Amino acid sequence: MSLPEQGAIAGELQAALHDSPVLLALFDRHDRLRYANAAFCQAYDVAPHETLSWSELMRRNYQRCIGALIYTHDFEAWLVSARSRRGKQVYRAFEADLTDGRWIWMTEAMQPDGSMLCVATDMSELKVSERELRQARDLAQRAAQTDPLTSICNRSAIMQQFARLLARAAANGLPLAVAIIDLDHFKQINDRLGHPAGDRVIIDFVQRIQPMLRPHDGFGRLGGEEFLLLLPGYSQSEAELSLHAMLAAVAASRPLPELPGFGYSCSAGLAMWRAGDDLAQLYARADVALYQAKASGRNTLCRH
Repeated sequence: MSLPEQGAIAGELQAALHDSPVLLALFDRHDRLRYANAAFCQAYDVAPHETLSWSELMRRNYQRCIGALIYTHDFEAWLVSARSRRGKQVYRAFEADLTDGRWIWMTEAMQPDGSMLCVATDMSELKVSERELRQARDLAQRAAQTDPLTSICNRSAIMQQFARLLARAAANGLPLAVAIIDLDHFKQINDRLGHPAGDRVIIDFVQRIQPMLRPHDGFGRLGGEEFLLLLPGYSQSEAELSLHAMLAAVAASRPLPELPGFGYSCSAGLAMWRAGDDLAQLYARADVALYQAKASGRNTLCRH
């Protein structure tokens, strides 16, 4: 096939995709919109050539009551929960509602460069009874994977993601950084200020960390004040730089307005995947590094 013929076919394909009733969008590795066809733009109220991040798009949809139909009275908590699932699997499919009454089947396919291709088809003709059953199933599955306080992954979900990323690292040799983060002197916060204040500190911690992550990074609550951070594709120096920035953001936070002088900190233990590591070995090295960080005076990062 000659180059002019290839160019003509490529042009026809691009035109067909743009005019297709199927919703198509491409988000880059930073989760910012790079392409959307006409159907996607119409459904989600996106102007041509807009480059919103996915979070910005969802926030605007929620504020304008257009596009994605978001069932929540606390948008920020919803966003934290949604971001904890987005981009964490090579391929994901789920149902979603639009404010115009349509019901769509959305697929998210991660590309090798970290970008995400989103494709959605209209399923509005599906029987209402079957739709309600499927929605109930999806809500139950989501609840089983979500920490109820912070809306990020619970221990079971983040450990499953850990296993997937470890298998991917072993298969393709790409780096994987693993960090365990623990809030410093958290028991004293609970004892002095009460558990409701402690809960607000934990929520604030998640709100400080999550915006600093990429879509395919993993972040989950192991229990109490301990969290697991998974950074696929990070070199050691990149992981250390990111974690130092996170520790600084946490130390600068003032989560209790009624106590303007109150602050808190956290400690982190970092370990890098090595060929032959299994999950238990890599996790144990990160745990040892966390112990070293706490023994070193806390509010610091140590690497095993």
